[in-house]
Amino acid sequence: MVEPIGHVAAALLFAVPAWFLWGRRPAVTFAALTQMTALLPDVDVHLQRYFAHPLLQHHGVTHTVPFVLIVGVIFGVGAAYWLTPVLNANRLIHSDSIAPSTTFVFTTASFWAGGLSHIFVDLLSAAPDAAIAPFWPLYRGDIVLQIVAYDSTPVNLGLIAAAIVLHAGLYRTERYPYETRWGVD
Repeated sequence: MVEPIGHVAAALLFAVPAWFLWGRRPAVTFAALTQMTALLPDVDVHLQRYFAHPLLQHHGVTHTVPFVLIVGVIFGVGAAYWLTPVLNANRLIHSDSIAPSTTFVFTTASFWAGGLSHIFVDLLSAAPDAAIAPFWPLYRGDIVLQIVAYDSTPVNLGLIAAAIVLHAGLYRTERYPYETRWGVD
């Protein structure tokens, strides 16, 4: 299993496009949401204590792209339904006209960025005996890239340092986001 700091770093790197789509405040929020979902695929470690099923073994169904995409959409629908009214009523984002579709896209994308970054890092560092089938059930074969050791402290620290420097640099720039229909500002 990859060290948690490696997953945090990868999620931060996967969150970088938010700076170009939404600007400063939403990008910081997006990066924070990716951190909350970056370790979610490892829920299988806890689930296997209570459920004895081969799909719930570590690097099982929760470490698949379809799982992350489906759960991300469910997460986005829930956020659009329950979070949008709260955001609009409390003006937490300096707006009272956030559409549910905006909340859906924002939260779903953050869930996908965090979850997919987790799978990506596990692929880069999986030992042959801990292979992942990330496209199950569409493709049942295991994929092992094994580019770096999962417990490589220099790699993990280097990734987190690079991610923090990149986000700090983007935060300091006065870059305006591209115009999209899902604008948050």
